[in-house]
Amino acid sequence: MHIRELDPSASPLDYYGFELRRAREAAGLTQNALGSIVFCTGSLIGQIETTYKVPTREFSERVDAALGTDGAFSRLVGLVLRSQLPSWFQPYAEMEAKATYIATYQAQLVHGLLQTPAYARAVLSTRHEGDLDAKVAARLERQRILEREDPPVMWVVLSEAALHQQVGGKEVMREQLAHLLAMQKRRWLEIQVLPFEAGAHTGLMGSFTLLRFADDPDIVYTEDFVQGHMTANPEAVKEGSVRYDHLQAAALSVDDSAALITRVMEERYGHQPEADGREVA
Repeated sequence: MHIRELDPSASPLDYYGFELRRAREAAGLTQNALGSIVFCTGSLIGQIETTYKVPTREFSERVDAALGTDGAFSRLVGLVLRSQLPSWFQPYAEMEAKATYIATYQAQLVHGLLQTPAYARAVLSTRHEGDLDAKVAARLERQRILEREDPPVMWVVLSEAALHQQVGGKEVMREQLAHLLAMQKRRWLEIQVLPFEAGAHTGLMGSFTLLRFADDPDIVYTEDFVQGHMTANPEAVKEGSVRYDHLQAAALSVDDSAALITRVMEERYGHQPEADGREVA
């Protein structure tokens, strides 16, 4: 059988596939044998070894346990998943992972660090290029910075429009808003909603994010429909900081924001009774 030869220096994904094949063969296992141990098909093992499929973190953890590789694949998969992000976004993702403070205003969508898998899939499915499963896995991998022992402080101002913009259907939105309420209970994460009643505000030009670091200059990040733009220019950072302060001041309090999220979740995405009293989705 022809075996596709990989250049392990070509990309993180090629290196992962090369190392997986090497470790499996060193253990004396066929693809089917390893698949049965890690609860997948031998075909999937082959697809990952030849870079036709992107590994997940769960898969990597199971492979480490099966092959006794001391966490090597669990450490490598983060780099692999980050490489699946758009090339223009990868520098920002690297800075985001280093930030000690993240302040973001989101005009239409829930921020990527707070998205559920179903919501992320619905958002990312609007872009037709690439492996959707890989893109979702890469987005969820970014969220691991919030699970660290010392996570960044994160403050989110979310336009009320993001609560009403139905992404993926009612069940997906109900789950997403419930997730926001759950995340809001974390010590280092705050969510405010900018209500429609706020009128004209300093975020009308669109979403943006401010990153602060322990030892590096602050950064402001924006996106257009083509790519992202990141700058440490002091004037741009100052302008972004002032705009963000105004948005925080115009937004509802954290408690009132939670109440609004709950109300929208129940009234717009809850199960509504029909005239005869039966519930319908």
